[in-house]
Amino acid sequence: MITIHLNRPGFAYEVHSLVKAFYPDQEVRVTDPVNAGGKAPERAPGEETQEPLKLVVSFFVSEEAQAAGGGPEVCRERPQDIPEDRGAREEPEVCRERAQDTPEGREPQKPQEVPEGREPQKPQEVPEGREPQKPQDIPEGREPQKSREASGCGTSVRLLSGDRMLCQDELRLAPDAPEKEIRDELKRLLYRMFSAHLGRKLPWGSLTGIRPTRIPMGLLEQGWKNAQIAQYMRENYYTSNEKTALAVSIANRERHILRDIHYKDGYSLYVGIPFCPSICLYCSFSSSPLYLWKDRVDTYLDALCKEIDYASGAFADRELNTLYIGGGTPTTLEPYQLERLLSKLEQSFSLGGLREFTVEAGRPDSITREKLEVLKNHGVSRISINPQTMNQSTLDFIGRRHTVEETVAAFGLARSMGFDNINMDLIVGLPGEGAPEVEHTMQELSKLGPDSITVHSLAVKRASRLKLFREEHREMTMTNSQEIMEMTARYTREAGMFPYYLYRQKNMAGNFENVGYAREGKEGLYNILIMEELQTILALGAGAATRLVLGQNRFERIENVKDIKNYIERIDEMIERKRSVLS
Repeated sequence: MITIHLNRPGFAYEVHSLVKAFYPDQEVRVTDPVNAGGKAPERAPGEETQEPLKLVVSFFVSEEAQAAGGGPEVCRERPQDIPEDRGAREEPEVCRERAQDTPEGREPQKPQEVPEGREPQKPQEVPEGREPQKPQDIPEGREPQKSREASGCGTSVRLLSGDRMLCQDELRLAPDAPEKEIRDELKRLLYRMFSAHLGRKLPWGSLTGIRPTRIPMGLLEQGWKNAQIAQYMRENYYTSNEKTALAVSIANRERHILRDIHYKDGYSLYVGIPFCPSICLYCSFSSSPLYLWKDRVDTYLDALCKEIDYASGAFADRELNTLYIGGGTPTTLEPYQLERLLSKLEQSFSLGGLREFTVEAGRPDSITREKLEVLKNHGVSRISINPQTMNQSTLDFIGRRHTVEETVAAFGLARSMGFDNINMDLIVGLPGEGAPEVEHTMQELSKLGPDSITVHSLAVKRASRLKLFREEHREMTMTNSQEIMEMTARYTREAGMFPYYLYRQKNMAGNFENVGYAREGKEGLYNILIMEELQTILALGAGAATRLVLGQNRFERIENVKDIKNYIERIDEMIERKRSVLS
């Protein structure tokens, strides 16, 4: 286990995410230094005894800076949570150069510490003396730095195993440095330290956010060239050549795909159906097994239709661009229930400007001819049939109660009925699956010929049963690798697809990403709009979260309760939540 001690709030998520990326098999906890003496977790029977690691991140300000009124209030003179003599007599494994001798407080990097793909020379087309002004909506971008030489303010990071210092480092900060700059500098500092200590690099470098393509997207909007953007990402975030190229290429493609959509003046609609035939081992979404709610599905639709009545009026003066019905598994609804829902949406919203209408069919065992006929009759233009894997033993193990044959049959049925935009999802990193099993899945999907494939890297969430499973079945591997990701990319490329959107999640297998591949003209527009946060998403149903785009880097969320019973009983409250913000 690794415990993280911070003496300043606001940085826990980024530090935890980066440490977890370097130590994916370790439990990582963020704790207050004053509670550091708490009882250690009990070890499982037979578990090897190993000294727990402790990462101490301390923000400090010198007496001189305090007297001058500089530095954040939470800073202290020097961290007191480690005795002064601890590790002082012995040079730590990774020695550090003092930041005072380095411009801007950055550590001089040795060749072996430079993440792969970082180029020492800037491309010729970058004007001397730049950087061009960075767009304000870049979430992880680096702001121009102020002089820190005599700031007397900074951050110290130390990694210990028991009483033994493994490595440490430090950076200086300007007393008035904005929090965003401090956050980015801290992540770079931690990345360099862990990368040198462990002798390995992360494909996405120091990036911890879920939307890495927002960085190149924002810079493209400012007129930067691809080579400039690539260099900026490698130098500021230590991203690998492969991931840098992927992010930049997808950002360019997204801009091309959205060129004719007035997404700033329009909106997208999400409708949630929180029922599934069964709950998969890895699932952490707001969904419930249908058998528990079969007698109350119509009651749920009553509440949903009431929310539709309010929302359609509130957005009557805006153009609806994309409509996405997800869940859960929307096709758990009976044909008459699907008919009722789709008719209500048609009657309530103006669909004249609709560019895409997606229904997440999802589970093959929920798809019938009658249900597909309802979707077809109401103009659904895109559906998703998600096998997750084409290996039957894995399907059985993770609780997906359908067969590979049912996936093939459902896909063939949809094709025969004229659906010409079918997506298929798969998950890489499922229990017991390595490169041979993933390649088998890709081969089977290639035979079917879907129009798009979304490749997900397994992310083990705390709310999923897989989290418990992982503790009980330690012998089962849940891994991903660059080899597997490259193999899935190769198969999609051979099928005439290209990557068009990506996002990342915490605790992803191999610290990789989810990538959507599609043939030309078959991309999921809703996927791009929600991932890039370019457009307001009006979300209806249990567990749905409306996200209003109010301006440059300004958002507001309006969340519905996740519990289905609460949603039904408190539907008037859910509507009032929206009304209080939208009015």
